[in-house]
Amino acid sequence: MLIDTHLHWDAEEYDADRETLLAAARAAGISAFVVPGVAPELFARQAERCRDVPEARLAWGVHPLYLDEARRYSEALAGERLDPPAACAAAMAQLESWIASHSTVAIGEIGLDRFVPSPSLEAQRPWFEAQLCLAQKLGLPVLLHVRRAVEDVLQTLARFRLPGGILHAFNGSFAQAERALRLGFVLGFGGTMSYEGSRQVRRLAAELPWEAIVLETDGPDIPPAWAQDRRTVPADLARYAEILAGLRGCTVAEVIERTGENARRVLRL
Repeated sequence: MLIDTHLHWDAEEYDADRETLLAAARAAGISAFVVPGVAPELFARQAERCRDVPEARLAWGVHPLYLDEARRYSEALAGERLDPPAACAAAMAQLESWIASHSTVAIGEIGLDRFVPSPSLEAQRPWFEAQLCLAQKLGLPVLLHVRRAVEDVLQTLARFRLPGGILHAFNGSFAQAERALRLGFVLGFGGTMSYEGSRQVRRLAAELPWEAIVLETDGPDIPPAWAQDRRTVPADLARYAEILAGLRGCTVAEVIERTGENARRVLRL
């Protein structure tokens, strides 16, 4: 099974030709893709756009860059202004309630982001930790956003007892990759790996043990090297599998088998 462990299938960028893109993905051999949530106000849209797509596996969470939207959504439901702790608590209650009534493979996309100045890392942390608490309570894996924050995320994960998950778009060091593996996590590789200039990511993809690696597109984001001026599409995953095979000196069939096995194990697909 060729599995995309991170695809924002509900994104507006796919609205104009969603059926064509899905047919192309199926023709490329993609048998499943994980669709992470980013904000409670978008959960219903996510569920609707995946409703008749048997390949879709859904995750739900509050992305670190959507905290303002999540706060406003909680305030609208409460009918009053909420201070930051109350807004976070309300959003966690909404998230837990949603998960209770919808198919779920993970909590995500959650994490930390040092690339953006706002929201600050200090503002992001309570939401991240609250969602890790929920994942621990429910026994669910997590899909992790770690942009320029791999060390922060790993230090936080070490304080929780989680069933594992995926560090999405991993670009850390070999030592950090080993720590993630010891904690029961795997690492997502996709579009960045297609750039010859991404030497560290390509080294990681080539040299890490097989059990560390899953494939992802992060579509419509992180366009591939061969099409930098367009959105990423689901069918791009097949070429990422070819690139990984070239880096590791193996067959595409082995890439599909190994990465698919890892995805099924970590996300219990």
